[in-house]
Amino acid sequence: MGISRREMLVQTGLLAGATAIGGFAVADSTGSAASGADANLFARLDEFARQFMEEMKSPGMTLVLADRKGLRRVVNYGLGDVERHTPVRDDELFEIGSISKSFVGVCLLQLHDEGKLDLHKPIVEYLPWFRIDSAFKPITTHDLLTHGSGLPGNCPLFPSDPTLRHRAAYAPGEHFHYCNMGYQALGELAGTLDGRELPDVIRKRVLEPLGMTLSEPVITMDIRDRLVKNYSLFQNDRPNTRDARLAEAQGLIVTTGAGCVAATAKDMGAYVRMIANGGEGPNGRRLMSKESFALFSKAHIVAGEFGPTASYGYGIAVDKLDGHNVVRHTGGMTSFMSSLLVDIDNGVGAFASVNAQQGYRPTPVTQYAVQLMREQQLSKPLPSLPAANPALRVPDAADYAGSYQQSTGGKLEIASSGDKLFLVRAGNKVPLQPAGAPGAFLVADGGKSLFPLVFGRANAKDPRSAVVEVAWGSDWYTNAKYQGEKQFNVPKEWKNYVGHYRNDNPWIGSIRIVLRKGKLWVDGMMPLEAAGDRFNLRDEPHSPEWIQFGEVVNGRCMRLKLSGEDMWRVAAA
Repeated sequence: MGISRREMLVQTGLLAGATAIGGFAVADSTGSAASGADANLFARLDEFARQFMEEMKSPGMTLVLADRKGLRRVVNYGLGDVERHTPVRDDELFEIGSISKSFVGVCLLQLHDEGKLDLHKPIVEYLPWFRIDSAFKPITTHDLLTHGSGLPGNCPLFPSDPTLRHRAAYAPGEHFHYCNMGYQALGELAGTLDGRELPDVIRKRVLEPLGMTLSEPVITMDIRDRLVKNYSLFQNDRPNTRDARLAEAQGLIVTTGAGCVAATAKDMGAYVRMIANGGEGPNGRRLMSKESFALFSKAHIVAGEFGPTASYGYGIAVDKLDGHNVVRHTGGMTSFMSSLLVDIDNGVGAFASVNAQQGYRPTPVTQYAVQLMREQQLSKPLPSLPAANPALRVPDAADYAGSYQQSTGGKLEIASSGDKLFLVRAGNKVPLQPAGAPGAFLVADGGKSLFPLVFGRANAKDPRSAVVEVAWGSDWYTNAKYQGEKQFNVPKEWKNYVGHYRNDNPWIGSIRIVLRKGKLWVDGMMPLEAAGDRFNLRDEPHSPEWIQFGEVVNGRCMRLKLSGEDMWRVAAA
């Protein structure tokens, strides 16, 4: 499925030492021993998988390599059950998350080929119940497929408030904003045009034609005993470092187009092969026409969320890798992380999935696998192992070191040593781990800190300008180089909004609202911008996500809406 609000704020790492128990397990399931060039390729890939999983503290991972001719390799690494120290099995399902969006795209393109769907017709003409409020031109299926609709993405398709309408923030196609809610609507569209519910649509139109016999188009409790054992954060209301404690995850029921597929690696090899063949399945049968595959893999809209060179097609990202055209996607469920990458120029691809979740994806593994296969195919030297990625490495650590003070007299001491950074407290050095966003660091104190440290530079647009300030939740500190304002006025009622809010939706969980430097912030990192009766989230300049604060009791807001999702105040201990 899509990234959660927590992941949008802090991209972090995973589980404590699982793969180190009893050594690093590698189980090749291809059926025959590799020899010659393949033996060298597989050995390099296995070594990088070990490096990646030990760095990221992954419990287990499944991986498949495929090309236009068929399956190249299925291999499982590490543990499927950490407590019992048992490896991942071939027949165990992994939830593939938002990679499911490409399945929805394939189904809708089939309906387009059949003349049942005009991709540029207003979506409300197909789904008249879809509550959209827009001052711009009509939103189409094309706009939803490309995440260019301008609608908020982290909200229910059918909000609990029957009067609430999904408000478009800008004209369709003007900006990219990842929209899970839009793919929920597209799943309903596929079912409406096909005459079956979405799981049956996916099974009949994708899984069965490709021979994906072990995979499931819907995640329910009925398949839970077929899923590999999977893990989520033990403390899921705060940022966590890579070595954070995990617990076995609760079961999920997911039936929407945003992320409803569970698959084995071998079955995903058949899906990779179909994409490598330009939409052609077994025995020359096409899942979609050549014209529709061109739409599927076309760069329709610039998609900065997927990387500096990425665009988005229909349910899949479109990019370049070493000058070659690739399509790719990741998937994040509450206890799985997945990556799909296919070089459509050379017809080689890979899928990987890890049975735990804390922000990262196994994209480095699928990328290296594709590079290895491509260079082997071109009779070129195999690429070297990618560089190591230690959890605590901070390349510019010395930039942040020094003393910072609050106007009220509080102090914060930051120290560096080589490429490592530390928070100094009571004479002890607590390591800081990069949190994914520039200048943001997690405090490696065993989960005690509720917020990351966020440093600011003198010129926010110049990454080499001096570091002059640091924020930690509601606390704000500056050093002698800071030249900006230090006094800020805010509306009195904003103080009522500060607090911890939560709901039981695993994609939302907890958020904390703090007041700092004259602004309200989500989790101490994401600024809010007042806009009438709402506040706009400003993690990106044109984000359509919003917050609206509700009832205030004894000076405390008791409820808020996050893009239509209700959350309630958590009483402080």
